Amino acid sequence: MMGKSHLVISTGVTLSAMQLAGCHITVPAVAVAALSSLLPDIDEPNSLLVRKAVPAFLLRALQLTLIAAAVFLYFADIAPYPWNIVLALLIGSVAFLPGRRLRKLIMLLIAVGLIAFGSAYDPWNTIAGCILVIAALVPHRGLTHTLYGMAGWTALLYFAGRGIEGGDILWIAGGLSYGLHLLADSLTQRGITPLPPLPFKLRLKLMSTGTKKGGAVEGICVTLTLVLVVLTFVVGR
Repeated sequence: MMGKSHLVISTGVTLSAMQLAGCHITVPAVAVAALSSLLPDIDEPNSLLVRKAVPAFLLRALQLTLIAAAVFLYFADIAPYPWNIVLALLIGSVAFLPGRRLRKLIMLLIAVGLIAFGSAYDPWNTIAGCILVIAALVPHRGLTHTLYGMAGWTALLYFAGRGIEGGDILWIAGGLSYGLHLLADSLTQRGITPLPPLPFKLRLKLMSTGTKKGGAVEGICVTLTLVLVVLTFVVGR
């Protein structure tokens, strides 16, 4: 399912369910629900979340930096000939990797920075760095599309929200929205494997992402979500 559909469906249904359950919805809860609706796709470099977090200009900046580093190594007297040429070619060649791989490289670089330096400011930076490392290395619809991933994210929100005003509902917003993303992906032909290494797949085969039928199914789900939101927040007030 497309990222925009995930954003609308998971966020809309989550907030509606929380409102109907009597939860006091706060701005942080809305933000967490929206983030969690896209978070499982952090393992896909071309997903909506990753493209927004790592826009095209960052890819261009990384490419230019790598090319500049290659030129510097070629002319600088840092490594003896011919190793300076070898290093320059290796680093320069990385600049011409496909966008998907460059985004993963940026994710890994950010993760290294968070783990190496971020923990001095906030221990949660180390956790964020570890999550980025996992997301950059696992295949799409792997660990992040499992019940383990959902449980881990919900637990992180639970402990992170302790002692924060309004933080007691963040784990509800995040866990429910994350789970709805997984449920939406189970509608596709590929489905998900919720409890690896168990081979069981949750796959309803109602659609394929990017196809005409898939677009129709997504449109129906988005429309039903918007109707639910209107009934909950407008009519039901």
